[in-house]
Amino acid sequence: MTESMTLESTEQRIFQLFKENISLLNEGAGTLLRSEREEAMKAFLRMGIPSRKVENYKYTDLTKLFALENYNRAFRPTSFDFDMQEVFTCDVPEFDTHILFHVNGWYFNQNRTDQFPEGTIIKSMKSAWEENAGLVEKYYGKIADSSADPLVALNGAFAQDGVFIYIPEHVVIEKPIQIINLLRSEEDLYVTQRNLVVLGKNSQVKLMFCDHTLAIHSFVANYLTEIFLGEDSIADVYGIQNQHNGTAYLNGLFVHQSRNSQLITNTISLHGGITRNHLHVDLQGEHAYASLYGLTLTDKDQHSENFTSILHSKPDCHSNQIFKNVLDDNSTGAFTGRIHVLPGAKKTEAFQRNNSVLMTKAAKMNTKPQLVIDNDDVKCSHGATVGQVNEEALFYLMTRGINENEARLMLMFAFAHEVLANIRVEPLRQSIDRLVNKRLRGEVSRCHDCKLECIR
Repeated sequence: MTESMTLESTEQRIFQLFKENISLLNEGAGTLLRSEREEAMKAFLRMGIPSRKVENYKYTDLTKLFALENYNRAFRPTSFDFDMQEVFTCDVPEFDTHILFHVNGWYFNQNRTDQFPEGTIIKSMKSAWEENAGLVEKYYGKIADSSADPLVALNGAFAQDGVFIYIPEHVVIEKPIQIINLLRSEEDLYVTQRNLVVLGKNSQVKLMFCDHTLAIHSFVANYLTEIFLGEDSIADVYGIQNQHNGTAYLNGLFVHQSRNSQLITNTISLHGGITRNHLHVDLQGEHAYASLYGLTLTDKDQHSENFTSILHSKPDCHSNQIFKNVLDDNSTGAFTGRIHVLPGAKKTEAFQRNNSVLMTKAAKMNTKPQLVIDNDDVKCSHGATVGQVNEEALFYLMTRGINENEARLMLMFAFAHEVLANIRVEPLRQSIDRLVNKRLRGEVSRCHDCKLECIR
């Protein structure tokens, strides 16, 4: 069977699934959202499953994953006869956070949201489509363009639920909002989740996305989050990804920044079979500031990619990116970072760096930093390094009486610390420090505090 025949049959199978379940998909959705769903499916059929021939997917081939797909779909919320908070204990434990649960892409309503400041809206996306249609339609799909990316289109076609967060002007949410996304099923499962976060002028929030699997079955998770930052608003967005090797995690984060807004993201990929993080930030207001950090640890046959796209649209904006990878065994990794400075974006400052350490000769890393500058009045730089452990530093530690294994761990943790130090929630940073240390020692291959045995 040729590749074109395989792709065609895969796309047609997905389209048939879409048609058969369109009534379920559109429950509670207004006319505009139904129309956008149809347009997303048309865009997906036009683009198809991305292969390595597609430039943005050059290092992460998804054709085999989708061609072999035999996954059930979570078109309805999953019913459980237990208290999720009693069964599941996150690797990043509760430390005075607002906790929200999703199970298989559906908002798991066990949480009080009445403790938030007046005017704040936190609810399921499905409820928001029904009860806050005007607000949702104003922002939904405005930054994540279904016509430009097949995974965005696929998400838009099948999304039914997620979390909707609206923070009014001048409101500061003091405690972090911890969004725990769980995958649990008695069969292989494909999950779609769509989140929308809107910050009003001069508002602030810290978001923590914790992603986990709670079963031995295989999962494909297509998650997408849109965030709109109003003027002078501030958002910290932290992602902690810890899933077993049977999980393909396809995650998109799309951010629109207004004047003087500040964004910091930190994506920590501890474990997963196939992981692809797509981060897109559009600085649409003067003096906006964005810092993107990421740390990825892989071993065995795992694959992980961070794909970033920073669009400098207005003058006097600043962006900074630091992404690091530690690759062991036969694992593979990729970083593609694109900075585009538009003609009117004078006095832009944009910096990007990717550093990777290969622990074995079999591990492989692809890195592709890119600058597209349509303006002379800028300060921009990018760089990338791929190499082995610093042998001189290793030798120095060993001469001080530290055994080789421990010396390597110390060097790797020091390498990772530059990323971890930029987590601005101290209890979270301490927890991630501990998890990274365990991961480097090979001790974390699942959520180690979980009562469910789902190691792979």
